[in-house]
Amino acid sequence: MQVETEQVQPMQVVPPVHRRSRRKRLRVGILFMAPAFLVIALFMLGPAFWAVYISFTNTSLTGVGAATPQWVGLQNFEQILHDAEFFNAFRVSLTYLVGSALIGQAVLGLLLAMLMRHRQPVFKAVLGAIIIIAWVIPDVVAGFLWSSFLAGGPQSVLAPGLLNSIIATFGLPQHAWIQEYPMASIIVANTWRGAAFSMLLYASALEGIPPELLEAASIDGAGLWARIRYITLPVIKGSIATDLLLITLATLSDFTLVYVLTGGSNPNAELLTIYQYRQAFQFYQIGYGSAISLLILVVGAILSLLYIRVLRIDL
Repeated sequence: MQVETEQVQPMQVVPPVHRRSRRKRLRVGILFMAPAFLVIALFMLGPAFWAVYISFTNTSLTGVGAATPQWVGLQNFEQILHDAEFFNAFRVSLTYLVGSALIGQAVLGLLLAMLMRHRQPVFKAVLGAIIIIAWVIPDVVAGFLWSSFLAGGPQSVLAPGLLNSIIATFGLPQHAWIQEYPMASIIVANTWRGAAFSMLLYASALEGIPPELLEAASIDGAGLWARIRYITLPVIKGSIATDLLLITLATLSDFTLVYVLTGGSNPNAELLTIYQYRQAFQFYQIGYGSAISLLILVVGAILSLLYIRVLRIDL
């Protein structure tokens, strides 16, 4: 019996000259990237590690904590657990997150992306420009725009804003919208502000759905809702998870828009970021404010893992 033997290919050896050239290119690349790494380490990682450290101290801007800060361990976090104002801010932040990000921006962004699909280029350009303008303007400008739009009311010293002027035209009673409905006001403002990001992300994801798949489902008798539920949503599941992660982290860190609208004085619209700012820079408790910022980070991480778990995204 004849046995066939496999011919073993000789292992290719990289010449030493090529290895030296590769290492040289690597060193040159690291050298060019070193300034960026240095900036990131100095202005991002440095303050982050410092914030973690001082959250375990009694650092403050006045008093003993300013002269001789001391390590207090978990005392700041224990104080948070007994702080009713913190839990009020936590409740407000979750309500704001669900209303403006999960329901407002994500759902509205998906609807706008589906509305713009297969439309005329002029329609897409005009609608897209109107929506994106709200996204690119600074938070301070957006805050003052909404303050002017919602200004006025029965006992307000300010001139009626555009919304109250329109209502008065129809003979309806005017309202001090920000004072009477603070949560609804900031949710609507932030939804208007951030829906463009979700729309752009979903519009890109929808372009990746093969038209033949939707046509086949339509021929088989699937209605609009069935095509969305069983084809569109499963195909863009990864983009949905990405959008939820990003807008959740962005909404949890919101400060400027809400602060400009409410002045930071309304407990019914006091986010965790505003409460942290008050503790750190109005009451001068830097250590306590840093502990609150760490909890905001932990909440964002937990919600991110929850999205990945619920949507069954493979990392």
